[in-house]
Amino acid sequence: MCGIVGYVGNNDAAPVLLHGLAKLEYRGYDSAGICVRQNNLEPVIVKAEGKLKNLIDKTDSGKSLVGTSGIGHTRWATHGNPTVENAHPHHSDDYNVIGVHNGIIENYQELKDKLLRNGYTFYSETDTEVIIKLIDYYCKKYKKGPIDAINKAMVRARGSYALAIMCKNYPDQIWFAKKGSPLIVAKGNDGCYLASDVPAILKYTKNVYYPEDYECGVITKDSIKFYDLNGDELKNKKSVLIELDADSADKGNYPHFMIKEIEEQPEVIQKTLNYYLKNDVIDLSSTGLTDDFLANIRNIYIYACGSAYHTGVVAQYIMEEISGVNVRVELASEYKYREYSQRPQSLVIAISQSGETKDTHESVLKAKERNIPTLSICNVQKSTISRSSDYNMYTYAGLEIAVATTKAYSCQLINLYLLAIKLGRLNGTINDDLYNELISDLKRIPSLVKEIIEEKDQIQRIAQNLVPMKDVFFIGRGLDYTICLEGALKLKEITYINANAYAAGELKHGTISLIDEHVGVIALDTQSKLYEKTKSNMVEVKARNGKVLAVTNYGNYDVDSASNDQIYVPKINEYLTPSLAIISLQMLAYYASIAKGINPDKPRNLAKSVTVE
Repeated sequence: MCGIVGYVGNNDAAPVLLHGLAKLEYRGYDSAGICVRQNNLEPVIVKAEGKLKNLIDKTDSGKSLVGTSGIGHTRWATHGNPTVENAHPHHSDDYNVIGVHNGIIENYQELKDKLLRNGYTFYSETDTEVIIKLIDYYCKKYKKGPIDAINKAMVRARGSYALAIMCKNYPDQIWFAKKGSPLIVAKGNDGCYLASDVPAILKYTKNVYYPEDYECGVITKDSIKFYDLNGDELKNKKSVLIELDADSADKGNYPHFMIKEIEEQPEVIQKTLNYYLKNDVIDLSSTGLTDDFLANIRNIYIYACGSAYHTGVVAQYIMEEISGVNVRVELASEYKYREYSQRPQSLVIAISQSGETKDTHESVLKAKERNIPTLSICNVQKSTISRSSDYNMYTYAGLEIAVATTKAYSCQLINLYLLAIKLGRLNGTINDDLYNELISDLKRIPSLVKEIIEEKDQIQRIAQNLVPMKDVFFIGRGLDYTICLEGALKLKEITYINANAYAAGELKHGTISLIDEHVGVIALDTQSKLYEKTKSNMVEVKARNGKVLAVTNYGNYDVDSASNDQIYVPKINEYLTPSLAIISLQMLAYYASIAKGINPDKPRNLAKSVTVE
């Protein structure tokens, strides 16, 4: 969740660090800081509460700090309040070791007690100060240098971490270590870099290295070296070319990343389809999945969090109906603490936009312990989850900056549709007519999404009606309910309206008691077999003075009498309707957020990549 940047090179470090931190703002943070050093001179640390702009102003955009090496950090508070004292970088008592950290040290209190017994004092409430001073302790006790000290600290510390370290006796070097939290290192024309995510360094280089867990290393202006826990150098590390354009990390002419990413959906959906659909045949050869393997699958377990979990719920409905495979979808944060038997002939699917979601990654590891094959659906190649999985089915959404996911969610849906159809074809549960209809309509999705986006003026008008609402309920049946889950999350994430999703049939089991003239209800009604039943639920809400917005297909105009406002989406095979209806709900949330004066790219208390529990 926190952002890390490091640089050693020929240029002044501070502007490079501030640029990198700005590109990582989407990860969520509440304070920021940098440390810069010039050769053998004393390092300078500057920290600020609040937005990165406060740090930029405090350092005159980095011009007030002289030095060609440095580290930077944006902190999302876990241990201790968001104060200057708790902001990173942290340092040992004599500034012998200075560092930044992403993750959580679970046994920090035990380590802190050890250090207190050895004469250390503490100025912050953070676990990061503890790990920095532990490295300093081992440096001084064993006098073998940073590699030995960092490795000893990695063995002692429990939890997750990505660390960037500056050591007093090693000028123009930045040391790093990783376990469980994302970290990349790279060499460019003007020096070497490290960061917690690609956007921070995309301006300077596209060739990056991914340290593995329990690896450490060092960057200088000319080189990168990796070491294992024994202190032996790892000489066979290979770089990976990042296929992203630096412009993708900029808003361009858009006011916010979120609307930019909403409007990119026709393009990225098409790109994802093109990758796996060849001449109307679903080709999963790039994933490593074979037809023989898939034909043998009888049980699928889907683990994910947040929006990715919601795509899993969609997949459960569709896969079970069209493939005959048993599907169980569960929140990754719950699965890892539960024990239940998993059947043979199974596949675990882990879904994560970033590929770094800690709970989802731990679900992959738990599945592998049980010898269950794992498939990741991620947007970031070579991410932690993809590297841990047996098979990878990437989405091709491109860089997603806004905290509230839009285009990555849509591409995850496409991958899950393709997998469901493939399974149905292999199992003989999809005949030629249905297969041809599904493939034909899949190919129509990009153009239909574009049509919906072009109706944004109408959606913006309707969004104004949500501004005074304190409570909004999303209701639907079947697949419509699965869309409600994501629609409610989008609204609550970026408008701070209390929004909740309910299966429409559950209204009478308690929720209808909350309906009055101050409550908004958004009713999804796109499934023909359930159309009349959901429309009846709208009538019930309207009879209690609730304000009803219906989201339904073109042609269902009799819904007007049961609702106050309507949003219509094009007709398509009903299994694929989630890809269309969700676009309207994304835009509805976006425009409601704008109307309330909230920045939809950076909702309070949220981070893009949740790398801690």
